[in-house]
Amino acid sequence: MIAGKIGASGGSAASQPSFRLGDERLIKLTASAGNKVMSLLTKQGRPKGVLRVAVVGGGCSGLQYKMDLQDEAQNRDILVESAGVRVVVDPKSALYVTGSELDYVDALTEGGFKVKNPNAATSCSCGESFSA
Repeated sequence: MIAGKIGASGGSAASQPSFRLGDERLIKLTASAGNKVMSLLTKQGRPKGVLRVAVVGGGCSGLQYKMDLQDEAQNRDILVESAGVRVVVDPKSALYVTGSELDYVDALTEGGFKVKNPNAATSCSCGESFSA
């Protein structure tokens, strides 16, 4: 999963984040999800930004996904390029999302981003939370 490490050379770690490069075995976006994320990044004025995917406590099954658009990767993140989008995952969340696929469905009912996670032992009926 980890292809290499990128670090600050000659500068302080605060000025240039140190992150690892991963691949689509960590997380993969479908073409539909990639197009939607690129559209959202462009609307926010950050076409070179990243999609952060995290797993946090909460939801009716114990864990839930949190997605956010940010300017760049942070220290210790794992960076994956998929469907033309740079996706970042923190090391703790990587334990839960490895092998996942992020899709986007454009529909009136049950539309939006959907995560297909092979690590989820159970998930709630709304699909917003899971347990591992």
